[in-house]
Amino acid sequence: MNDKIDGSMGRRSPRGLRQFFDSISQMANSPWGSGPGKGDDDGKGDGSPGPRNPWVTPDPADQRRGPKPRGPSALDELLRKGRGGFGGGGSGGGSSFDFGDSAKLWKWVVLALVVAWVLFSSFHIVPPEKEGVVTRLGSYSRTVGPGVKFTWPAPVERIRLEDVRAIRTMAIGSPNATDENFVLTRDQSIVDLAYEVRWSVRDPELFFFQLADPEGTIREVAESAMRATVANFDLVQAIGPGRVEIEAQVQQRMQELLNQYRSGVMIQGIAIRQVDPPSQVDEAFKEVTAARQERESAINLARAYQQQVLERARGDTAAFDKIYEQYKLAPGVTRQRLYYETMETVLSNVDKTIVEARGVTPYLPLNEVQKRLKAPEAVQKGGE
Repeated sequence: MNDKIDGSMGRRSPRGLRQFFDSISQMANSPWGSGPGKGDDDGKGDGSPGPRNPWVTPDPADQRRGPKPRGPSALDELLRKGRGGFGGGGSGGGSSFDFGDSAKLWKWVVLALVVAWVLFSSFHIVPPEKEGVVTRLGSYSRTVGPGVKFTWPAPVERIRLEDVRAIRTMAIGSPNATDENFVLTRDQSIVDLAYEVRWSVRDPELFFFQLADPEGTIREVAESAMRATVANFDLVQAIGPGRVEIEAQVQQRMQELLNQYRSGVMIQGIAIRQVDPPSQVDEAFKEVTAARQERESAINLARAYQQQVLERARGDTAAFDKIYEQYKLAPGVTRQRLYYETMETVLSNVDKTIVEARGVTPYLPLNEVQKRLKAPEAVQKGGE
């Protein structure tokens, strides 16, 4: 019996489960079963030596009629319904799968999928900073602005968003890079240039459909415009005072070329980060630069002195004009005043002796006393 139970438990099909439960109910020692092929589920006698249910008295009429045909058990009914739900039929009869209900269910599923496909591929939200380019079967259809937009479902129409307000930066010749970006100047000198290009998308339609590699095209145009512009400047201008003009000319040249390409790109600006000579002549170039700076410093000092002398001369001229106007009004008084002012200027720095008409009058030598007082102070300061 144990082998029979183990064998029944090892089966996985519904038929095996049914046989397993039948074998349990038909055990000879069970008070609810009387052996194979005998008894039923209603608790009455079926001609077997003893009743199936020990608590129910068998009916003599039923014993005379003989064994009653057995109907399907509860387990058989459950298995039949399970097989029917999966489209199969059970042994001993059973209903098949209802294809009418299945067709209705599949119609609703297909309808839900179509609605979801239309919603997700037809309605689009375009952010405020972007614009959408709509393509119909791969070709350009229209450009839409921010907001909620409607298109035909994919793959009939597709939308591609592009940020038209973002300013992008492209670095050419980084100062920290090992590869140098050499550019030739007008005086046949070579400089290592590092600069940045700031650009944005002006027309998404042209940006998507006119250039196969937009960033690569912008880089090549920037290098070409920079070389053509620096070739018009000498080394000193490229390193120092000519940077601003070089940036403006490069921006103008790039915009003209990109407009000819119909690229849909707007150049926002050029920023030069580094202008250095090649590393092989860096030391010599620094010495030349230092000498050039000294020359510029000497020239600036001379110009400052020149400006100072000119300003003093202009001031003297203005003062003389004013004195001449006063001289025309009162010549004698003005002449006497000029004499006194001139003598004060001349005699202020010399030793003086006052001589009167009747003889020499002694005077207190204050100048000598002051000189003698100042001499020890000067010696003391020199010793310190």
